[in-house]
Amino acid sequence: MNTSAQRLTCARALADLVRDMARDTILPLYQKAVREQKADGTLLTQADLASQAALEIRLPTLLPAPVLGEEMTPEAQGQVWQEGQEGLWVIDPIDGTTNFANGIPFFGVAVAYLVKHKTQLGVVYNPVTDEAFYAARGAGAWLNAVPLPLRSPATQLKDAVAGVDFKRISHHLGDELAVRPPYYSQRNFGSSALEWCYVAAGRLDVYIHGGQMLWDYAAGRLILEEAGGSYSTLGGTPLTAGPAIKRSVIAAASPSLFEQWRTWLHVHA
Repeated sequence: MNTSAQRLTCARALADLVRDMARDTILPLYQKAVREQKADGTLLTQADLASQAALEIRLPTLLPAPVLGEEMTPEAQGQVWQEGQEGLWVIDPIDGTTNFANGIPFFGVAVAYLVKHKTQLGVVYNPVTDEAFYAARGAGAWLNAVPLPLRSPATQLKDAVAGVDFKRISHHLGDELAVRPPYYSQRNFGSSALEWCYVAAGRLDVYIHGGQMLWDYAAGRLILEEAGGSYSTLGGTPLTAGPAIKRSVIAAASPSLFEQWRTWLHVHA
């Protein structure tokens, strides 16, 4: 993958691989999920485990590299993170498990390929809508072969549609956003990976989330970047971290809108 064209070809092959896996493994279990609860209180279904197992087998056939998945133990994640400096798959087998388990058709499979912990390929696929968002570094971002963004974002924050996850930000900032919102309207869909892609597509103009893990943002950050958007942590630092670190996220569909959004948040946080 020495050229952007080669990376794009690989990203498209990755999107096809994820689509085929989801059709084989996830969709047959949709509307039939049996919910379990993990130690951290989050949900787990048979489809999460089946999806991760299938990706662990299929991804190395595309690019041979270790696989770091959400459903691995923290110890295994840390070991794979250290081993994967020269190439690493990072996967969220189902992002939006609560939606999946409740029959809400907004969940996705998120897959990223990292080199030196920097995303080179990213795919987020919603099996219900058959929407595959994908990107390759230096080669743009796409939705089912259509270049992103799909529409021009708002130019002013007051006209923006925001993706806001209220439960993971401070009470003070949540109150400010709820009582004196700087944007036109707000949405929360329950799948971080897809919400990144909605900003990239122009379906959302700005975004804030108080705590994401590596597999939540590894694919989406590249898709947004390649679509022309901007992002950082809420504190303004680069969005890079190991698998055990939860990071805040702010993002916008354009650099100018990002500056307006970041300025407002820094004043009101």
